[in-house]
Amino acid sequence: MKRLLWLLLVPTLILAMALPGCKSETTTIRIATDATWAPFESVNDQTKQIEGFDIDLMNAIAERSGLKIEFVNVAFDPLLAGMAQGTYDAAISSITITAERAKDMLFSNPYFNAGQIITVRTDNTTITGKSTLTGKVGAQLGTTGAIEVGKIAGVTLKTYDDIGFAFQDLMNKQIDAVVCDTPVAFGYVGKNATKIKTVGTAFTDENYGIAVAKGKTDLLAKINSGLAKAKADGIIEQLTTKWLKS
Repeated sequence: MKRLLWLLLVPTLILAMALPGCKSETTTIRIATDATWAPFESVNDQTKQIEGFDIDLMNAIAERSGLKIEFVNVAFDPLLAGMAQGTYDAAISSITITAERAKDMLFSNPYFNAGQIITVRTDNTTITGKSTLTGKVGAQLGTTGAIEVGKIAGVTLKTYDDIGFAFQDLMNKQIDAVVCDTPVAFGYVGKNATKIKTVGTAFTDENYGIAVAKGKTDLLAKINSGLAKAKADGIIEQLTTKWLKS
């Protein structure tokens, strides 16, 4: 009787394993990024693909941790809101680790140190650093740059959804300065050296981290493991040379 019962169950088990919901497939992890922050994340004009330091790093982490990922391009403020609501599994987008953000999401170990720096037009001799920052100053909405500018007396903050628009306004004399992460500022100055320059030094000490939706501790562990392996393999140095020093 037992043998007969087993023979009857075998086809059922095989059918169950063949069903889509029962397949042992790797779940695709949705990674949010705001692809407006070259050289960390931006859309290539020719290929229309998202590329940059963060994108290469996340791909390296995924490879080392056996993760299947897809990138979702979303503006920075909705990105943070989406992470808080669990809309995305994780996010990599030049995200500074802060205590306030850590209330709404988990963070990986740090992977890059980048403080805020001021960019002005090349003919500006008045603004030389944070202590002399005056006038109308641009920063991206929801970023630590906007937060820091908001703390400075006598300065009018103008926020942008895309930091590129802030630099355009700066070069068009619509604003007096831009505050953003050091590598991002260097990237824009490198492409427009006759028009804009950075002044002073970075006036904050900040670390980028990969955000992970709350409750996804297993994913966080895999990302941290992959990040550690990528660091050991010299990936950070390679990407710094590729994206920041070129």
